[in-house]
Amino acid sequence: MDHAVALVQAYLQLNGYFTSAEYPIIAAAGRNGFRTLTDIDVLAFRFPSGLPSPDAFASRKTPRGLEMNDVDPGLGVPSDSIDMLIGEVKEGRVGINSGARDPQVLKAVISRLGDSTLDRDGIVADLLAHGSATLPSGFVIRLVAFGSFPPGAEVPPCRIISLGHVLDFLQRYVRKHWNVLRHLQFKDPAFGFLMTLEKAKRGGAGRRGEAGVEIVSSTPRATGPRRPGR
Repeated sequence: MDHAVALVQAYLQLNGYFTSAEYPIIAAAGRNGFRTLTDIDVLAFRFPSGLPSPDAFASRKTPRGLEMNDVDPGLGVPSDSIDMLIGEVKEGRVGINSGARDPQVLKAVISRLGDSTLDRDGIVADLLAHGSATLPSGFVIRLVAFGSFPPGAEVPPCRIISLGHVLDFLQRYVRKHWNVLRHLQFKDPAFGFLMTLEKAKRGGAGRRGEAGVEIVSSTPRATGPRRPGR
């Protein structure tokens, strides 16, 4: 998986999204043939949390765990509807590939919502014109572009989130929840690497030797009683 995509996927998951990275859009191509139209860098779904007031959990006996409702305001998450993100991720300048703007591709993505009665042409036109569209069911579909630097060329209507903002959010999350996270192991490559960096940084405060380098010249001998016969 692309490094930038992995970073964005970890960010979206911590904001409550179910994600699928590098999602292929396949179309028929002649008799018994298929071709890949494009890959969607990140396809993400988020359901309304429906969490009660934090006061409802106030109890000294309640174990302290991770706060999973710290949603980044920069994402503009709707609070009362299902949110579907079509994310384009670039390591350099922000941009949206023509494949991700192809009406045929967008119709295929929208069909993943499972409603065959949708006016897909109208929804796609609305999405391309405004960067977001609301389905009759109330579901929201949005285009989001991620990148390190501002766009080098004109981009269609969408929400732009810098990778620097993504990184800042992840690092703040790790530091805020360090007392819990430091006991866990992570398989996610991006989040796991961030945890390793934080452990290395914190471990440096208690390092031994100059600049964290130490040479042990000999193994200390045991001082306990000798065994019989030795």
